[in-house]
Amino acid sequence: MRNRIIVTGAATLAMTMGLSACGGDSDSGDSKTIKLVAADYGDKASNASKVYWADVKKEFEKENKGYKVDVQVINWNEIDKSVKNMIQAGNEPDLLQTGGYADKVADDLLYKADEVMSAKTRENLIPTFAKAGEVDGTQYGIPWVSSSRVMFYNKDVFKKAGIKTAPKTWDELAAAAKKIKSKKAAETPYALPLGPEETQGESLMWELGNGGGYTDAEGKYTIDSAKNVETFDWLKTNLVKPGLTYANPASTDRKTAFADFAAGKVGMLNGHPSLIQMAKEGKVDYGVAPIPGKTGPLASTLGVADWMMAFKDGGAEKEGVKKFLDFTYSKKMLQFDEMYNLMPVTQDTLKEMQSSGKHKDLEPFFKVLPQAKFYPLGDTTWDLVSAEMKKTGGKVVVDDPKQVLGDLQKKAETATAEAK
Repeated sequence: MRNRIIVTGAATLAMTMGLSACGGDSDSGDSKTIKLVAADYGDKASNASKVYWADVKKEFEKENKGYKVDVQVINWNEIDKSVKNMIQAGNEPDLLQTGGYADKVADDLLYKADEVMSAKTRENLIPTFAKAGEVDGTQYGIPWVSSSRVMFYNKDVFKKAGIKTAPKTWDELAAAAKKIKSKKAAETPYALPLGPEETQGESLMWELGNGGGYTDAEGKYTIDSAKNVETFDWLKTNLVKPGLTYANPASTDRKTAFADFAAGKVGMLNGHPSLIQMAKEGKVDYGVAPIPGKTGPLASTLGVADWMMAFKDGGAEKEGVKKFLDFTYSKKMLQFDEMYNLMPVTQDTLKEMQSSGKHKDLEPFFKVLPQAKFYPLGDTTWDLVSAEMKKTGGKVVVDDPKQVLGDLQKKAETATAEAK
């Protein structure tokens, strides 16, 4: 859920792996071949998302004679660009699973959710996530996976540095990072990934800690608010300049920070559920705690959902798309969620994961999810604004925060004006 979950919006090691990308006549709408483009959540060959989708394809085609599914799996850093090129070439997929949907709604490219999903399947979606898929009261985005964020810390690093409890405030976090550095307990005391993979996610978690965010109560962009500027001034002064994080956060992606934590090189970082398995595989004795804010733990953490959407001009018959979505959402969601240790978006899968006893490690994430804050997903300009943040947002802790945020604010206002 890198966005994405985002893995997100969750995304780890990048790999581009395709099965095939052929489909039917994009103008006919009557092909029995369903073309799906999906993001890769895997960090190695054994858990690459193509493994999951190959299984879905096999079972769906077995149960639905005459239908074929072609899948192209693309890494998170490339999928937005690849899909944009497909759209410009008039070669839209039938289904796309990625981090955002609203810009496609603005271009009138998508089916409404009730056109490609049965009522039974839609009613099984967790209501808050279904609501997050709406633009002007109509659902287009179909939630795929969800996650929330907490702070992870390395217990052995804390012990070596003489830190007894997880920090609750920014000042406590900075003090803990200084101890880790002085005791040489970890290579990177606090991992601050503001690279292009998920700049918008790490940034928002820090902004929320100071009562800031991307929009106000009316949905107007407030990227360069005084509180946001203050937040990044603090980060620049208290973590970046003293060398308590990466030398250049603007070029450091989340996948790097996660891999470093799993290798025992990081003392603290903000993370989502996929980091749990990585830490276990790296034999890191980790703990989790609410994300520190300026004066206390965040009351509302970052919540992320990744999305499925159906293109009107994809080429496959609508009935086939509906069959595929109903099949996947009713029979294959638990497999994907357990494969990546992500949280579900369907009520039956949530119930199963909470009652099975196999997901105790997700309880802290389930706990904070109801109070989570989301990106302005229903704003048709959000994908454009998010893309700009990925390009330049990380510079906010290297250059002048006021100028960097001000430039992003201007771009957001221009996008808003052009969308009207």
